[in-house]
Amino acid sequence: MVQTSTSSLIDRLPKVRGELTADAPLAPLTWFRVGGNAEVLFRPADADDLADFLRGTPEDVPVTVIGVGSNLLVREGGVPGVVIRLGREFMKIEVQEGDCVRAGTAALDVAVARAAQEAGIAGLEFYRGIPGSIGGALRMNAGAYGRETKDVLIAAVAIDRKGERHVLTLADMDYSYRHSGAPEDLIFVEALFQGTPGDKAEILARMNEITASREATQPIRTRTGGSTFKNPDGKKSWQLIDAAGCRGLVRGGAQVSELHCNFLINLGDATAADIEDLGEEVRARVKKTSGVTLEWEIRRIGEREGEA
Repeated sequence: MVQTSTSSLIDRLPKVRGELTADAPLAPLTWFRVGGNAEVLFRPADADDLADFLRGTPEDVPVTVIGVGSNLLVREGGVPGVVIRLGREFMKIEVQEGDCVRAGTAALDVAVARAAQEAGIAGLEFYRGIPGSIGGALRMNAGAYGRETKDVLIAAVAIDRKGERHVLTLADMDYSYRHSGAPEDLIFVEALFQGTPGDKAEILARMNEITASREATQPIRTRTGGSTFKNPDGKKSWQLIDAAGCRGLVRGGAQVSELHCNFLINLGDATAADIEDLGEEVRARVKKTSGVTLEWEIRRIGEREGEA
């Protein structure tokens, strides 16, 4: 559990133009609606404010970045140090010459897909099927419906822990399936994507197909964190989970979705521990029945209740 005095931590942090909040609840910022507090939550005013903050923050202070919380589980013990959440200034989307789209990393994936469609730019419609923001998409090479971020990214702009700005090319991102090899301390603030000329009506039709498919096959109107486990090589996680008899499995207030069993659901009163423990039980059952070790896709942060 977070023990450090929040007031003393704020006293050690540099002055900002954005907002610093001590002992800030994180549960409302996640789609699961569970979890503890951030020791300090920082919402930077813009990229310069973020850079100045990082430059002036002592190296021993942990820094964690979160997006819109769609694929995030915060443990009840809370998150020590500073949690950074990018806001409105990082949501801007701009269509540029050459069928390119520039987006801030707090922009929702679906908003980027929509902006591209309205400009007659094809190739980004798969983002309509990803419930998250561009920052998360960059960090995990998010993909859906046959395409991934690596297929459309030109470059990304990031700020490191020393407050220095970096421009990373696609090669620099070192992408693999649901993973980036880019340094962990980088905080992405902007991305540039390459699309192709397309017909607005055809792009919209494709996006509508993606929407209909998601609504028919995924529990998107529940408190869920999206796909829980990465697909192992040559296999589908949901099939392994189903074969292990886990569809509908309940642990406390958490359940494996009946509709899509690679989704975990907060039935209403789940704790983060319920959700994480249910996920670990699923992993154990799949390992026993298939020999496959599922890897978490949902990002888990913070400390469990009672941890020192």
